[in-house]
Amino acid sequence: MLTALEGFFNRISDALGHISSVLFLLLVANVVYDVVMRYVFNDVSIAFQELEWHLFSAVFLLGVPYAIKTNGHVRVDIFYERFSPKVQAIIDILGIFIWLLPFSLLVAWYGIDFAYQAYDIGEQSGDPGGLPYRWIIKAVIPVSFFFIATSGLGLLCKSISQLLNADTHKKEQA
Repeated sequence: MLTALEGFFNRISDALGHISSVLFLLLVANVVYDVVMRYVFNDVSIAFQELEWHLFSAVFLLGVPYAIKTNGHVRVDIFYERFSPKVQAIIDILGIFIWLLPFSLLVAWYGIDFAYQAYDIGEQSGDPGGLPYRWIIKAVIPVSFFFIATSGLGLLCKSISQLLNADTHKKEQA
């Protein structure tokens, strides 16, 4: 059952990784377009400049769950990699319950109101020619942190399996 749950959460993280990759390609295209327009045609678009940081934010926020799934996140590997798989699993489980889940769910919860307020007041760019609907990028924050929590649940399933398999492996050796 743990393997099935881990697979479910991993598929979500993989999908977000693919979405993040596509958004990154759009970001690159947007930057190239913006640079060509600015330096070749001497034409500046505030909307395209704002779209750059919107896309960058989305790439980063939606890429974090994939980074957690692939162990690409920040960790003090200088110590962690030297530990046994059982100790690594215990560290991951503690980190998930103490840090990852509470923080990500807290940001997701408060981020909903943050995005809703932007929607409710019709927040848009303060710059002339800027992007409307600022609530869209603000809504990516709670969505992202919700998926960070789900990715953490996938890591939790993996760590529990690793912990159980380490105990089973020890019994088989004895």
